[in-house]
Order: sequence, then C-alpha cells, then structure tokens
Amino acid sequence: MQQLKPIMFVGTASDVGKSFINTGFCRIFKQDGYQPAPFKAQNMSLNSFVTPDGLEIGRAQAVQAEACGLPCSVNMNPVLLKPTNDKSSQVVLMGKPVGTQSAYDYFMGNNKQGLFNAAKAAFDSLHAQYNPVVLEGAGSISELNLKHRDITNMRMALYAGADVYLVADIDKGGIFGSVYGTVALLPPEEKALLKGIIVNKFRGDARLFESGKVLLEELCGVPVVGIIPYRKDIYVEEEDSVALAHKQRQAGSDKVNVVVVLLNRLSNFTDFTVLEKDERVHLYYSNNPSEISQADIVILPGSKNTIADLVDIKNNGVAAAIVAAAKEGKTVIGICGGYQMMGHSVADPVGVEGSVSFMPGLGLLPVTTVLTAEKTTKQCSFRYKDTEALCEGYEIHMGTTESSNAVAAAIWGTDGLPGEKKDIISKPLNTMSEGHGDGYLLHDRCWGTYVHGILDNPVVVEDLLSPFKPKATVPFDYNKYKHEQYDKLAQHLREHIDIAYIYSQLKSEQ
Repeated sequence: MQQLKPIMFVGTASDVGKSFINTGFCRIFKQDGYQPAPFKAQNMSLNSFVTPDGLEIGRAQAVQAEACGLPCSVNMNPVLLKPTNDKSSQVVLMGKPVGTQSAYDYFMGNNKQGLFNAAKAAFDSLHAQYNPVVLEGAGSISELNLKHRDITNMRMALYAGADVYLVADIDKGGIFGSVYGTVALLPPEEKALLKGIIVNKFRGDARLFESGKVLLEELCGVPVVGIIPYRKDIYVEEEDSVALAHKQRQAGSDKVNVVVVLLNRLSNFTDFTVLEKDERVHLYYSNNPSEISQADIVILPGSKNTIADLVDIKNNGVAAAIVAAAKEGKTVIGICGGYQMMGHSVADPVGVEGSVSFMPGLGLLPVTTVLTAEKTTKQCSFRYKDTEALCEGYEIHMGTTESSNAVAAAIWGTDGLPGEKKDIISKPLNTMSEGHGDGYLLHDRCWGTYVHGILDNPVVVEDLLSPFKPKATVPFDYNKYKHEQYDKLAQHLREHIDIAYIYSQLKSEQ
C-alpha cells in the first residue's frame, strides 16, 4: 500500500464540523485498505476517555481511533485541557495531569515549546506506524494573537508536512468572509499547505451554491472540494457538552423518563447515549427542580469540579429535588462525581478543586469522599451486583470514597439505618476483576459507582429499567450502532467530497 502524506482538517472557527469530518475520513481510509490513525496535538474537553494502558485522552480521538479500528493511544492526543472553572483548566500531558493553569498563564505565559515538543514526538510515533495520520485542528487557524503559541493548527501542519483542508460552516452564515479572511491571513508557507476548502452543513439544494463555489475559489485561489449537506441522522459522539443545550429538557408521557442532572461542569455525558437511543426511554437533561421531579430515574453524572457543582445544585434547588425523589422511591443513581455528591461529605484537604475544603453531600449513601492529587485513570472489567456477565467500563477520578456504619449513623441516626439494620460497610455495587469492590448499593433504586460507561452494558440497563416494566424491545447494541454510523458517515462524505482529488494530492511527491 502506497505511503500517503498526513492529512489535516482545520477550521474557520470552533464547532464547524472538523471532528465529524475527521472521523469520516478515518473510516474512509480504513475502508480503502489503509491503516490510518487520528491525531490532535491539543484538545480542550470535559468528555475524556482512558486508553488501554490507563492514560487519559480526549473523547474525540478515542472515537476516531474506533473508526480506524484501533485501540486508542495517548499519542493521538498528547495534550488535553480539562476546564475546572471559567478561567482555569487541568493540563493533562501524555495522559497524566501535570497541574492546573489559568487560561492567561497557559496561552500567554510562553510559546509552549515543551508541549509542542511532546506533540511532535507523539506525531512522529504515529507517523512511523500508521498510514496516513489524520490530524485535526482546533478552533480557528487565524487567531493572530495566539498563533505563535499555537501547537495544534498550522504550526503542527508545517511540522507534519500535511495536506490541509479548511472546513467552514455555512449554517453559521458569513461563509465568504470567514473563508476568505482565514485564507488571507495565512502566511505563504502555511497557505502552500492548503489543498482545498470544505463547505459543511449546507441546507437545501447544493446546486444553488454553484456560483458561490466559483466565487470562493476565485477569491481564495484554492478549490472547493466538497459541499456537505446537513444531516441529523448520522450520530457520532460529541466532543463537548455544548450539544446538551439542544436536547429535550422535559419529561415525556409514554416511556420511562430518565433525567440527567445538568451540572455546570458536567463531564463524560456520553455515559448516557445508550439510554438516549433506547426506544423504551425518554432521556432529557435539566437543572430545573420541577423537571427533575417528573422523572422516574434521576442520574447524577460526572463532574470536573464536584464541590463547585454540589454547591450549585444546593443553591438552585436541584439537590432538594434529588433527595425528594429518592424519598419518594424513585430511582436515583450517581456516576463518578455524582456518586461522590450522593454521599455524606466531600473533603478537599489539599485544594485539588479550589479553596473550599469540605462540603456536606446529599446524604443518600453512607459514604465519604476525600479528593486526592493523584488521578485514577484505567479501563476496568467487573460484575454488576450479583450477575455473572462480565461488564466493561473505565475510571477517571481524583479521590477515594469509603463507607462506614459511623457515617450511616450520622446520616440516618442509630435507629434509622435502612433495610434490616445489618452491618452495611461491605455493600459494593460492582465486583471488579481484581477482586475489590466499587461503588455502593443502598438498594436496587439507589446506588453510586466510579465506573464510566457502566450503562453501555446491557445487563445494567435491563436491571435499571426492570422496575418500570417497559414494553420489551431487542436490547440496543451500542457498539454495532456506532460502527454503522461510521460507515454511514463515510458514505455521506464520499458522495459530497472529491475523494479522488484528495487521494491524488496525498499520493503526490512530498
């Protein structure tokens, strides 16, 4: 198989569809017999994933690796920024946290040569193994005030010698200004890498844009290689929780209503995709107490700042609505940060999340959490409750959570322990493959766990929905569904992008 040059998709702005197109091309190259691998030097996202060797990367590159048919690797995303508040982010370098920095210090402090060196080494490792490397940019490539510090866009393209394609979102409006301005601001050595323009999210008859296509090519001196129609029926996991704003925010009537509490720092919302796609379920996100009270199942999701989100839900009435739902016998579960919130307290003695060192929890589970500077990141296998089926998931958390009778007494009083009042310390939800327990099972309708992806396991979903006796359907096969979507995306791009032209450029002399 001929060696192809690296290819890179960059944007006129954020959220123009770079990840979507990148994923599609990963699949196209795989279908055509190549061995592609994704790469993004620096990602910013709260939706992360864990590699098989226990390192943390952005979810988008894990998805793209899946489209390539590969296990994900930290080399695919060497730098990950995870926002902890509006001004600061945890910096994850080669899969491990190296500290928290303000946006000003990170972007303005230096030219990030050390991070760029790590990114170059990660790219080199992929380039030596795979063909081609499919690079993704971040945001706009024409942010002049940040350009000399940027390690993700054209600086990386120059190092890689990549063919670059500029993606623009016509649905945002201003397509001519955004594309022409972006190209005009490129210095000659960067513009020389630009091989084409892709107009994304076109609504209506693309023939109506033929004159626009000609004008763009004349203005920019670069061919428009594709006009991609807007499609809502192709699902690829989103990178950022901004997409949650467009999801339904109220209960339905004829299905099991499941609400995910919409935290300000919600992380790993892809934990709930299986429920969203299940025909028996109406899943919605909300931070409105009245909407939460209408749900049959309440889920507290992961959080990048457990204490801050715990303060927020106490102040906005959501915490009271969650506790009321549990007292009414509704199902209430927590995952990762949500599990920590459900306990008696969360302590932060070393200031991992900020200046608040202690916060009482919701008091639903007899556990206490102490946040620690060391981060747990690992893929895991386990048995859920007393089932025999081996389940899979992953952990990403900073902290340890323990249960005790003393904590139970502090929550319920010595005469108020639930159930048969037996010793409650050893009531883990899951038994991990290494033999230790995870999470806490108060009863079938109230539990917490550190395992992300727990709902991707059919045995867990069936157990969660069983009290509501929903109309039986064939269990949703999420893995099969994802690969069907990658194939559908690849076909959609083949129909609307000049793939032959792109291959001709990738096969041309370096």
